[in-house]
Amino acid sequence: MTATIEVSGSYDGGLKRFHGSGALGGDGQDEDQGPLFELADGATLKNVVLGAPAADGVHCLGSCTLQNVWWQDVGEDAATFKGESASATYLVLGGGARHADDKVFQHNGAGTLTIRNFQVSDFGKLYRSCGNCDTQYERHVVISGVRVTGPGNAIAGINANYGDTAILSGVTITGDSDRDITVCARFQGNDSGAEPNETGSGPDGTHCRYGVSDITYL
Repeated sequence: MTATIEVSGSYDGGLKRFHGSGALGGDGQDEDQGPLFELADGATLKNVVLGAPAADGVHCLGSCTLQNVWWQDVGEDAATFKGESASATYLVLGGGARHADDKVFQHNGAGTLTIRNFQVSDFGKLYRSCGNCDTQYERHVVISGVRVTGPGNAIAGINANYGDTAILSGVTITGDSDRDITVCARFQGNDSGAEPNETGSGPDGTHCRYGVSDITYL
C-alpha cells in the first residue's frame, strides 16, 4: 500500500497482510514517516497483520481499539496514541509484535492505554510515554497478561515528573535468564526535545505499580 488507510468506525482486515511501499516504504527510525492505518477517535482496527516495511504502523487520533493486530517487523513504532483528552482510552487486545529496534507502543497524547493478552519479542521498549514531546501530558498504562520474550530493554517507560503511572500484572518474561529487561523505568520528561534522563526503575508504589508475584520468569 502506498497511502494511509483512514479508519472511522470499525475495520476488519480478515487477517490479511499489509505493508508499505512508495512513501510508506520505510522500515527505519525516521520520525516523519506516515502510518499504514490512521484511526479516528473511537475507531477499531482488528484482524490485521502488518508486514515489512511497516512505516509508522498505526496512529490513533483519539480513543481506539486494536484487536488481534500483529506486527511482523516493527518500523518506527508499532502504534502511536495521540488523543488530547485526559479521558481518552486506548485498548490493545491480543495480537503481538516483534523486531522493534526502539518502541512498540508510543504514547504521545493524553489518556490511558491498556495492553492485554499481547505478545512481544526482540524489542526496545514495549511502552513509552513520550519523554520529550512539545506538549506533555499525564499518561497511564495498564499492562496485563502479556508475554515478553527477550532480548528487550524495558517493558514500560514513564515520566514520573508528569504523574505517569504503569500498572502491571500477569506478565511472563522468557529468554531473559540474566533479568536484563527492565520491567518499569522512570524518566524525567521534558518539552524541550532533549533526551530525557532515567531517574529510577522497579516498583515504587506510586508510578511503577506491581509486585513480585505480578512478574514471572520462565
